[in-house]
Amino acid sequence: MEVKCMDINQLQRVSDYQWRIEPTGKMRVPAVIYASEDLIRDMDEKVYEQVTNVAMLPGVVEASYAMPDAHWGYGFPIGGVAAFDPQQDGIISAGGVGFDISCGVRTLHTGLTPEQVISAQQELADILYHRIPAGLGSTGTIHLSPAEMDAMLMGGARWAIERGYGETEDLDRIEENGCMLGADPDRVSAQAKKRQKDEMGTLGSGNHYLEVQKVVEIHDEEIARAFGIQLNDIKISIHCGSRGLGHQIGTEFLKKMVLSAKSHGITLPDRELACAPINSSLGKNYLGAMRAAINCALANREIITHLTRKACEQVFPGIRLDLLYDVSHNTCKLEEHRVGTVSRQLYVHRKGATRAFGPGHPSLPVELRDAGQPVLIGGTMGTASYILAGTRQSMEMAYGSACHGAGRNMSRRQATRQWKGAQVKQALSDRGILIRSPSMRGLAEEAPGAYKNVSSVVEVADRAGLARLVAKLEPLICVKG
Repeated sequence: MEVKCMDINQLQRVSDYQWRIEPTGKMRVPAVIYASEDLIRDMDEKVYEQVTNVAMLPGVVEASYAMPDAHWGYGFPIGGVAAFDPQQDGIISAGGVGFDISCGVRTLHTGLTPEQVISAQQELADILYHRIPAGLGSTGTIHLSPAEMDAMLMGGARWAIERGYGETEDLDRIEENGCMLGADPDRVSAQAKKRQKDEMGTLGSGNHYLEVQKVVEIHDEEIARAFGIQLNDIKISIHCGSRGLGHQIGTEFLKKMVLSAKSHGITLPDRELACAPINSSLGKNYLGAMRAAINCALANREIITHLTRKACEQVFPGIRLDLLYDVSHNTCKLEEHRVGTVSRQLYVHRKGATRAFGPGHPSLPVELRDAGQPVLIGGTMGTASYILAGTRQSMEMAYGSACHGAGRNMSRRQATRQWKGAQVKQALSDRGILIRSPSMRGLAEEAPGAYKNVSSVVEVADRAGLARLVAKLEPLICVKG
């Protein structure tokens, strides 16, 4: 199916990087898209439809936002941000969080030089691939009993560390200090738990990856120093989420929300925007389950970090991999934000959008507080990734949010028609990038050309004030799901 691009004439241009849609019809608030003109012209028409539909939902505050990497998603656009006030009949939407709950990125320091990595590139790629399960339905060596499943869903990364899969020092560099409060394992179905019991410590499939990266550009020396980043540094980034458990929770609660909408007096502009009042039993049940899934994702990334450390020690004895930061980009969190002159407790949905809190925010580690929160923007195999920092300005724009990646510009089916996995792998190898994956079809689906230009997306985030560009990284090794 050919994607119809957005009609720019539907939008009011506020600045070079901000576009506005005034409320019409059932819209309760405006819609705002942060993008360049080129990115706007390439966006599919569905982004316009979805960002305006979100603006119709009960209790929405200020505006419905779309990030520079926005594209068509389920209900909410991917790259969508919206906040809801529980005191004004605000809702929570499973479609506003997404199926891969708390999918996110974490980046590790290595202390290695490019020369060290290149001299052992094949060996390191093979050992990482051997130690870290990847691919559709991949399972690991951890098998959770019902009691341990519930403990993991309550404890997140803390649970993993207590069982020897990680380091206590990591917790300070993870959102929510590695454990999301308010998780309720009793609200997670037996089927969701069954899907997850053998999947801890696995990457999964799709756009998930583990990547060894080289810092090739520094754009803000001061913030880079605060983050512990120098030119030619080698970093390792991990991108994955809550695996089968998160997907099952999303699927189940979407159905429940669709069926209950009428009884809550909610008229949906699109059934994919199924939601429930935050203060309803269903809303509270979803929050409990979603928070449990966030903890699952945090535990999963912590275990993968442990496996990565062991793999690197095998190749480079004595190496230490410290955590820079871990951010999620499919969440709904209760946060305090200023609306006008008043601070309000709001439920901020970020779907394919990263939290980007500015300097001085009390939730940030003391060592990073003056610089702002690290914002980790992932590429895809052969494309660059970026590290940015939250700004004070971003706190006033979209509840301290930024983009999360490049965003797709073609479907997976379209990508497989255009590329073969072996072709993609060879082309990247010719550029010095080693790919390890169990699926050639998966490589075709995730071909770099199937995504928007991540550099253009990051440029907009920087120039719009959503986040400050700090460093550019390029891949050397990619373990792909």
